Amino acid sequence: MGVEVSVENLTKSFGSQNIWRDVSLTLPEGEVSALLGPSGTGKSVFLKTLIGLLHPEQGSVVIDGTDITQCSAKELYEIRKLFGVLFQDGALFGSMSLFDNIAFPLREHTKKKEDEIRKIVMDKMELVGLAGAEDKLPGEISGGMRKRAGLARALVLDPQIILCDEPDSGLDPVRTAYISQLLIDINAEIDATILVVTHNINIARTIPDNIGMLFRKELVMFGPREQLLTSEQPVVKQFLSGDRFGPIGMSEEKDESVAAAEAAMQAAGIAGGGTQDDFSEIIPQVKPNPGMPVRQAAIRHRANVEAMLPTLPPRAQEAIRASMAAEDARAADDEAAAMSVLETAPIPQI
Repeated sequence: MGVEVSVENLTKSFGSQNIWRDVSLTLPEGEVSALLGPSGTGKSVFLKTLIGLLHPEQGSVVIDGTDITQCSAKELYEIRKLFGVLFQDGALFGSMSLFDNIAFPLREHTKKKEDEIRKIVMDKMELVGLAGAEDKLPGEISGGMRKRAGLARALVLDPQIILCDEPDSGLDPVRTAYISQLLIDINAEIDATILVVTHNINIARTIPDNIGMLFRKELVMFGPREQLLTSEQPVVKQFLSGDRFGPIGMSEEKDESVAAAEAAMQAAGIAGGGTQDDFSEIIPQVKPNPGMPVRQAAIRHRANVEAMLPTLPPRAQEAIRASMAAEDARAADDEAAAMSVLETAPIPQI
């Protein structure tokens, strides 16, 4: 099962440039979370801080009972074995074949024999749709294929924590859907704690159990997906709808003159280019493929949302209750369909 990651009052700067400050959140064990935010808000920096590649000026990152901001190099080395990381550009070794890239963690951290390593690597390559490409070099394949190879390497040790930095970048919409489904299936199978950094709103609205958002050097909010998807905060609504009218500008800080001009255009009925979704309906979350185990994270998440429901605004409560009722109805329909198939199936001859 995945482990909890607890972040308290985390602050990171590069020289005089502050990236973000006083970030506090908890990635619940075994659940899928997503981190959103405009480009340049330090989402990738946050991931690198979680695995100790970057050291914060203040705050703590507690993983499996160990604060990695204070631990020894030896302790950090052991903690990193819990992680599988998909970096934004794949981060493959250019002089190694895809097979050797994916096998690298197994050879580095285990004592498995080469025949065991080959089986594991080939299974992971097939999982991400790269069967037959094991002898190719990273420079001989597309960016999307490199991303999938990076994901296979991230999964090769069956990690308890999986970090994915924009897993959809370089992928077409169909393969993005496959990667998203794969993350949900992996979570169902090994109950890993997963954090996805993404700009893909469809992923953000359909994959995670929890969502957080960075904006103007601060964590705007972090919590169950239902809470953020029904949020009335202007920056959250603007980002989720992909609209140019709102607090987020081409540069992160939108000046008053631009904001006033856009407000006038909006009042005149000019569209800002975003979706017209009013977020009164919560899009169903992606479910594991048939034959996969029941996703325990979904059960824990449902209980958490039901407990916090009375504390949310009335509009959010209404949308969440409607979403839960629809989910229950779909589950009942699926169960009835499965029973119908069993009842009509021919009795095997002995």
